[in-house]
Amino acid sequence: MDHITIPSLLHRNATEYPGHAALTTYGLDAVVTWRELRDRVAVLARGLSGLGLGPGDRMIMMMPSRVEHWALDLAAVHLGAVPCTIYATLSTEQLRYVAQHSAATVLVLDGAEELRRWVGVLGDLPDLRHVIVVDAGAAGPGTTPLAAVEAAGSVAHGADPEVFEALWREVRADRPVTLLYTSGTTGDPKGVLLTHHNVVHQAAVLEATAALPDHPRTVAYLPLAHIAERMLGIYNLVYRAGHVTIVPDPRQLAAALRTVRPHSFFGVPRVWEKLAAGVQSQLDAADPAVREAFAAASALAREDYLARAAGEPRTGEQAARLAEVDASVLRPMRAMLGLDELRWAGSGAAPIPVDVLLFLAGLGVDVLEVWGMTETTGTTTVNTPASFRPGTVGRVNAGMELRLLDDGEVQVRGPLVCQGYLRPGGAVEPVVDGDGWLSTGDVGTLDEDGFLTITDRKKDLIINSSGKNISPAQIENLLRANPLIGQAAAIGDRRPYLTALIVLDEEVAPIWAGSYGLPDRRLAALAEDATVHAAVASAVAAVNEKLSRPEQIKAFRIMPYAWTPETGELTPSLKLRRRVIAERHASLIDEMYRA
Repeated sequence: MDHITIPSLLHRNATEYPGHAALTTYGLDAVVTWRELRDRVAVLARGLSGLGLGPGDRMIMMMPSRVEHWALDLAAVHLGAVPCTIYATLSTEQLRYVAQHSAATVLVLDGAEELRRWVGVLGDLPDLRHVIVVDAGAAGPGTTPLAAVEAAGSVAHGADPEVFEALWREVRADRPVTLLYTSGTTGDPKGVLLTHHNVVHQAAVLEATAALPDHPRTVAYLPLAHIAERMLGIYNLVYRAGHVTIVPDPRQLAAALRTVRPHSFFGVPRVWEKLAAGVQSQLDAADPAVREAFAAASALAREDYLARAAGEPRTGEQAARLAEVDASVLRPMRAMLGLDELRWAGSGAAPIPVDVLLFLAGLGVDVLEVWGMTETTGTTTVNTPASFRPGTVGRVNAGMELRLLDDGEVQVRGPLVCQGYLRPGGAVEPVVDGDGWLSTGDVGTLDEDGFLTITDRKKDLIINSSGKNISPAQIENLLRANPLIGQAAAIGDRRPYLTALIVLDEEVAPIWAGSYGLPDRRLAALAEDATVHAAVASAVAAVNEKLSRPEQIKAFRIMPYAWTPETGELTPSLKLRRRVIAERHASLIDEMYRA
């Protein structure tokens, strides 16, 4: 394991599974086999090498999910260079910061829109030597079309293919395989350097977590700047010699799932919440007999799920009854969603409401929560099909250690901890203390069986005017369990009581409004509507019943627009930017405390 690299795995795949599918783009018929992928990687590697890209150099990519993204990333890795995908939602100042901080020598842009975003930045990047544009029609003065890079690489590789073979064999497992910039919720983003050893170990952990078939199918729909998609869509793909269907537009995800019928699928909580809400809306419109059949079958599936979570044995009669209703009721519903061949379903990046987990379990889908961070190569703890506990993020991964400090902060160490943070100038700043422990900034509890529950971010804890420590994440998680609510921010630091800013779900809310006959379904209009306000008030009241008195929401306001990375309230990975929210909506917050 210590000597395995991504290039060595790609070589294995092209040699042992040359005709197996590696990449498909949803909506297109073309399938890229493992041999074809490696051949293109070799050509691109020689082309990039001809531009001067070499060991340790950083290459920034700003492009959507497409085959070229995978091929260019892997080509850089075969040279010992360090590819870095950045979020398309970054502001101009953030683009400048990342490019200057990384000292990238090559920038790859998809087309005219990305080039327009970078025009005001390019003159401030002394280390930048080449700008590659994938869309040949958008390339102009000072840029190089990807086709030209590929053509030059094809000539060079054709003349002497052994050069490429020698280049990738020089890549060491302890060297960086990628650079990822964290979202920057509390300041400038940090550049996290992950090694081949990090990602290969994580892939081995995932392999041990779930029994997937050989060459498993999955979909890639999250940005490759997100550690989850990079890990599952690139490194685990190569490790398992799997088949990834690229979904360029996340709005195509539901249709893609029905086409691909993946063996594994990772969804951030909001994806699972929307899936559950969609199923529920279909049931609401279904014939009463269908609803009754589903309710009975779902109850049996949830009972089985909770029994397995508790480690309780199931009788043969119980298993037979569940198998019968699963075959007649639940599996056909999963087939309608494209989830009938699913062997592993994961969720992470934020807490998922237990009610959503139970609803999905009633559909026959065990969604297993994981926890980790970019600095730990994605996951540090996992629930597994054989050992899980709803509401927790599982137990620590094989090879990793975990402990809690006196204030509840989680510390971890082991082979999944990144190499460090990139410093300006290329040095690496350690992320661990002298004993190898990484302080995660997350606060949690451990039960007697070693299952971890994350309660909050250490810096996000609300301390009210009475000195009470309150977890906003727990409250927000409960609020978001209501399908009408897309986002929620609990407010109350140094205040006498808690309030909340509520964001309606931009997909569910208009449909909900239509069912109530509301004429104007724009979010701005719905935020002012008395019927919507009453529904949200009812949801808040239901959440308050589950909370202690200091944790209860005493007032709320409904936002007139959806929060997104573009509006600034969310990071590119969809975490709340609490400082931005507090500053931008200060007058609205103050109003709730004057009422």
